[in-house]
Amino acid sequence: MIRSLFNYARQPFCQANRSIHTSLRAYAELMVNGKMLHYEVVGKGDKVALCLPGALGTIQSDFGPQLTGLSHEQLKLVAWDPPGYGKSRPPPRQYKLDFLNRDCDLAASLMKNLGYCKYSLLGWSDGGITAMMIAAAYPENVEKMVIWGANAYIHEGDLKMYEAIRDIEKWSPRMRAPLEATYGKEYFKAAWEGWVDVFTAIYKEKGGDLCKSDLAKITCPTLIIHGAKDPMVGQDHADYIHENIANSRLIVMEEGKHNLHLRYANDFNAMVMDFLLEGE
Repeated sequence: MIRSLFNYARQPFCQANRSIHTSLRAYAELMVNGKMLHYEVVGKGDKVALCLPGALGTIQSDFGPQLTGLSHEQLKLVAWDPPGYGKSRPPPRQYKLDFLNRDCDLAASLMKNLGYCKYSLLGWSDGGITAMMIAAAYPENVEKMVIWGANAYIHEGDLKMYEAIRDIEKWSPRMRAPLEATYGKEYFKAAWEGWVDVFTAIYKEKGGDLCKSDLAKITCPTLIIHGAKDPMVGQDHADYIHENIANSRLIVMEEGKHNLHLRYANDFNAMVMDFLLEGE
């Protein structure tokens, strides 16, 4: 079931780490495997790319500069709110050990139901983990993949960092504001603590393995972009992914942090376009 297909709306602008950018987009909702998923489509190019947000991220907060800045003539971008995030609510996010695996299958089913048999993946943070899972499970559908701020495993140092940022009251108002505006303080608090809890459980019950075994199954050309100053995901994670995905290359942005695609959108977008159109 598709609702509101090709309704057009201009999104409001909010200055924050995760900004909400203005643009003209087609948006819709589609029932996939019993989940009502919100998605948006931008561009008319022959090459299709699926944008996968990070933890608690939404289309507007996590991909604004890409939806407005990447070529609409050469690319068609499909972006979604994962279940329990953004406008893909209710119901609330269900944090189980395999929640990212479930996102993998839902995202692939969404693209299949929309009629896209071949597409690339743009995945940030949790979305990068989901992208690696999709590339491994559905290699016949994935042309290329770009990931950044992603990890294939959790180590003890990561766990300590997650615990240090569990309490949203300790976040700066600038960091909290866009998420509180999207979710309300109560849902944001519960969802964030649920995220920390499930990553802690993955560390304890699965040895921290998020998608390590998937990496050897990935055959598509892969671009890994890492911010050298990323406080959330260390260089070791980017190196590990690069070493274990055969057809991959790694670019390190020396001044980049976790949100490098937002802070340095022009440079990031140029790298993505060069990679996706390489060989054309």
